[in-house]
Amino acid sequence: MNKSLLLLFTFVLVASGCAKPEAPETAPAETTASAAPAAGALLNANLVSAEELAAIPALGPEFTDAIIAQRPYLSLTQLKAALGPQAPDDVFNVLFVPLNLNAAPAEEIQLIPGVGDRMTREFLEYRPYVSMEQFRREMGKYVDEAEVARLAGYVYVPIDLNTASDEEILAIPGIGSRMLREFKEYRPYADMAQFRREMGKYVDANEVARMERYVEIRPSN
Repeated sequence: MNKSLLLLFTFVLVASGCAKPEAPETAPAETTASAAPAAGALLNANLVSAEELAAIPALGPEFTDAIIAQRPYLSLTQLKAALGPQAPDDVFNVLFVPLNLNAAPAEEIQLIPGVGDRMTREFLEYRPYVSMEQFRREMGKYVDEAEVARLAGYVYVPIDLNTASDEEILAIPGIGSRMLREFKEYRPYADMAQFRREMGKYVDANEVARMERYVEIRPSN
């Protein structure tokens, strides 16, 4: 064998020995709309962005404009109507309007994924709720801690405008430090009409209506 052929043969052997074996093809992980969302993935229909809506596999971009155009949703029934009959059955796994634990009808409670007749009865039995801590404690009699945490993401207890702590006010979806100051500035509130009037100085009527769902004025002791 001449020198050139020997050198070429040696190069081929070395190159083939150093090459990495080709990785086998793997199918991409299957994504389904019915998969349970990760913790914290539940989106508030009144606050979710157009980009977030368009990324929800259960919906697709065709629903985005219709959902945003009809905000704010003051009940889950309104959201359901906006989605229409073509919406996937499992859309409420990722998109929701929080329910007032003390006022939501049984029909709306049963729209929470996984809540049937039995748990609906338990939701209703302990009304009126005075705090989310009470809700977690009562529901913990029937389901485990993880399920209680999941259910809590769908509901709220209205807070007292005149006594709520900073932490409780900031727990209202979409409320930041600026609105916290405005909430507290006008205490004590005499009635909800005053709340609407004062908050109307800072946000539009739709936003006032959205925030009003989360507050109440309780009788003083």
